[in-house]
Amino acid sequence: MTDEGPPVRKIIHVDMDAFYASVEQRDNPALKGRPVAVGGSSKRGVVAAASYEARKFGVKSAMPSVTAQRRCADLIFIKPRFEVYRSVSRQIREIFARHTDLIEPLALDEAYLDVTEDKQRIGSAVKIAKSIRAAIREETGLTASAGVSYNKFIAKLASDQNKPDGLCIILPEQGADFVATLPVRRFHGVGPRTAEKMERLGIRTGADLRAMSEEWLHRNFGSSGGYLFNAARGIDNRRVNPLRERKSLGGELTYFEDKRSNEELRTALDEIVDIVWRRIEMSGTQGRTIVFKARYADFRTITRSKSLTRNVQDRAEFSAIGHALLEQILPAEMGVRLLGLTLSGIDQSGQNLRTDAAAEPFVCAQPVLPFDDVEK
Repeated sequence: MTDEGPPVRKIIHVDMDAFYASVEQRDNPALKGRPVAVGGSSKRGVVAAASYEARKFGVKSAMPSVTAQRRCADLIFIKPRFEVYRSVSRQIREIFARHTDLIEPLALDEAYLDVTEDKQRIGSAVKIAKSIRAAIREETGLTASAGVSYNKFIAKLASDQNKPDGLCIILPEQGADFVATLPVRRFHGVGPRTAEKMERLGIRTGADLRAMSEEWLHRNFGSSGGYLFNAARGIDNRRVNPLRERKSLGGELTYFEDKRSNEELRTALDEIVDIVWRRIEMSGTQGRTIVFKARYADFRTITRSKSLTRNVQDRAEFSAIGHALLEQILPAEMGVRLLGLTLSGIDQSGQNLRTDAAAEPFVCAQPVLPFDDVEK
């Protein structure tokens, strides 16, 4: 008997280029070539997506709209049209389904595909990726970038390598060396705060990370140690999972300076409501329980929750319940270093977790995650 090890899969990660903004530029030719931000332009607005013209000025998703406007005076704000984005996403899913039933959506604009056994018997994952990208361009008028590799971790890294409208192939024998050259900030799951900690510890690239023992990584990064140890070696044995079932959707913000006053905390929660509700709208998720989380300056963490007999109706109700839960801990004289909100009690009937082409894409493969890209 021989140990053949884990099977070598053919994985494609497809990521639409500036999806929401590109849809708006497609549907309104006057916006082509101009800096566009999808999101609210109000004082408390948040950028949901930015065109590549806007990104040249440093505008990016999850950025406060007022900051984006300061960076790009000519920025054009467009109100999101989530039903349109979902419709286009369904078109893209239909294209994926021509080649494989193993489709794992991460958001409306990206997904993993396992094409080890492709329906059309093309045989080459690279040819399949090219066919998918060509069909997306022809049928939707949009561009997509794709990464082709032997596992999910590297395929996702590869899809970002030649954006926009690019294709990157990483073979199994190239994986470890490819990862070694990348900054750790590029690793999926390594946000700004983790990257800053790594830099303080002298870890800047995948090669630096690979030099650390698994025991050292567990000691310094807790439960993420095993993931980081494997990632630094180009190892990821996770399967493409088309039946991923979401238990909750939400997020949290950690603050560099503790928030103490009632008004400061209420304003901070407003920002979280904006970002989480945007995620809820993007995914079409419905749920009946709202969970509030706060971590005090001494790292003591508390949660409060409110369950309804029906699904939360709209953003106003979501915000009102979140603020009511916040009021239960006020005044917070000790200071609060983290706030979070989560929608749980998810209505599984609305998630459409089938693998057929008509299935509704859904957002947020992980459960509750920090807003690593907008931490304060």
